[in-house]
Amino acid sequence: MRVPDRGDDFDACAPIAPGVTVLEASAGTGKTATIATLAARFVAEGTPLENMLLVTFTRMATGELRGRVRERLVTVERELASITRGGDPGALSDPLVSMLADRGAQEVDRSRRRLAGAIADFDAATISTTHGFCSHVLGGLGLAGELWADVTVEEDASDLLREVVDDLYLRKFARTGKAPLSRAEALKIARVAVDFPTAVVISGDSHLDLDQGDGGQAGNKPTSSREQGRLLRLRMAEATRAELDRRKRRSNLVTYDDLLTRLARTLSDPVRGPGAIQRLRHHYQVALVDEFQDTDPAQWEILHRAFGEGGSTLVLIGDPKQAIYGFRGADVHAYIGAARSADHRATLAVNWRSDQPLLDALDALFGGTKLGHEEIEYRSTRAAVDHEVARLWQPGLEGAEVPVVPLRVRVAHRSDGRLALTPNEGLAEISSARSHVAADLASDIVRLLSSSTEVRDGLPRGSAAPGRPIGPEDVGVLVRTNRQAEIVLDALRAAGVPAVLNGTGSVLASRAAGDWLVLLEALERPSSEARVRAASVTCFIGWDAQAVAAADESRWEQIHARVHTWAASFRRCGVASLFEQLIHDERLPARLLLSEGGERLLTDLGHVSQLLHVESQSQALGISATASWLREQIADARAGRGHEEHGRRLESDSPAVQVLTIHKSKGLEFGVVYAPFLWESGYIDDEGPFVFHDEEHDGRLTVDVAMSGTPYLRHGQAALSEQRAEE
Repeated sequence: MRVPDRGDDFDACAPIAPGVTVLEASAGTGKTATIATLAARFVAEGTPLENMLLVTFTRMATGELRGRVRERLVTVERELASITRGGDPGALSDPLVSMLADRGAQEVDRSRRRLAGAIADFDAATISTTHGFCSHVLGGLGLAGELWADVTVEEDASDLLREVVDDLYLRKFARTGKAPLSRAEALKIARVAVDFPTAVVISGDSHLDLDQGDGGQAGNKPTSSREQGRLLRLRMAEATRAELDRRKRRSNLVTYDDLLTRLARTLSDPVRGPGAIQRLRHHYQVALVDEFQDTDPAQWEILHRAFGEGGSTLVLIGDPKQAIYGFRGADVHAYIGAARSADHRATLAVNWRSDQPLLDALDALFGGTKLGHEEIEYRSTRAAVDHEVARLWQPGLEGAEVPVVPLRVRVAHRSDGRLALTPNEGLAEISSARSHVAADLASDIVRLLSSSTEVRDGLPRGSAAPGRPIGPEDVGVLVRTNRQAEIVLDALRAAGVPAVLNGTGSVLASRAAGDWLVLLEALERPSSEARVRAASVTCFIGWDAQAVAAADESRWEQIHARVHTWAASFRRCGVASLFEQLIHDERLPARLLLSEGGERLLTDLGHVSQLLHVESQSQALGISATASWLREQIADARAGRGHEEHGRRLESDSPAVQVLTIHKSKGLEFGVVYAPFLWESGYIDDEGPFVFHDEEHDGRLTVDVAMSGTPYLRHGQAALSEQRAEE
């Protein structure tokens, strides 16, 4: 079979040779649908579903993949059953069913029975995240897999990491009272080293790599205090990694990164590896990986060692343009390495989501560009047949219906007097530009929703029937940061446009979490005047500064009594019962919904209460421990280290414009999308420690913790270049 280049269109019904196949697929080209079709095809052709591995990269995507695969199995089985009962194969529109139907009556019946068996035993299918697959494999390997029974899997180990850094820091510097680095710097270095477990840790020049001895090449000792400081930082990073690993093993605790690194270590081990690989290849004849652009070096090493050789079939589907998204843990070098080593490469060329006029406009804007890396190219796609004509229409100048312009770029000129300018450079001030853009966005959405624009989605091609009026639920606004989301939300609501936040940041970074913390601190010491006064201005009691100033001793006694009652309720029944009591006693819904943003606040309060209840009940925490947990979680959330389940929920099911971050927009679809802040650069870390790919060492992932020196500055430029590439 000819090895295709990346320009060949992939045909799920064409022969698929063993080895590694990489399918490059842009957004909307049906990555998950292709995986589901391939799964149905392999089953129909004789590969039992239990001998297939289907992997994606998030729990939410796993649920979608599982549903799509089962639906595809059912659809193909039903069509084949119809053929065996005398149905007309010529009337089929499904290419996979048509291919199977051409193989004769006996083979059609065998394929149908295989599919029916897979549907009946669907629970035996291995459809999981990469981490779930690793956990399953490690558990099955017993002691060789370094995963013991009753292990606890945590999303991260931030609390334990802080404990390790504190202990190491005190052990090293408590006696002398002098430290060449602060505790905050030590924690920052340790966190980066732990967050990138597969990276090589260096300190400035490579001669300070611990692999070459304590002091440098040939065992030379550091010659200056600055060099000693760089070596100390290196030792702190390595010691934290080692001590954290020891404590996690002692506590029978693993993180998701541990699952990856332990399985990668097992498969690469010269003694344990061959046997483990043989077991995997014997059990899984076919491995299908969705969203492969989100891979990292450890994940790719596992997949390549397990299924990249030995006659296995490994199909990787991903969007190379999204491989630059470091915020999702993707590593563009890992993706490129996988693509280079593939036996076969092809492209999903049909976009099932967007209209052809929009695709044409994007081709004009991005055609020929490289995105973040020379091997990440913008590639054209063509719209599906039903989307060759625009689905948004509006009356033209003479009353005739015309399609809505598919792509617009709005420009705010400095000279038009609507932007405040900096006194020296004459550039637009950031705050002024943000406010202006948000107001302009709101005005444009008002014009859109007030117009006669129609959505003609779902109508037969060429139909003259009217569509439905466009509504706020058809509009999505993508922003970079939670702060930008709040600015847009305020502007939309001021313009009378119904709008909601969708997953913009962690609920533990919201006002609701802060108010809960203040209340818990008051419940911890109900007799404390300062704490109760602080609680009085939270949303739970709702006083303002004037009410606090006017309250007499009797009023404060009443507040203290209520706080005592709430503390007793917490101790007796927990957070959930306490929140119900607060809702009743303080009339929270009626009071909060009267204020602007009250629906959002009420939703966040309920969300935080659920998180607090789960944590306090599962860990048997009292008020003080619950407050301490919340305090640490708020600090992590504000530092951008939130958990997936902490994402803020929609506050309303009513039709509304959705405002969400680019991080959270993946997989969602809107008829009209606004991106108002692409002009504003995101945060770029120019202080370090620096994470970069060392081109002098085959692009290996590297962390430099030196914090000073010429090599460190050079590595900083490499790291900044990679961050700008992602921008």
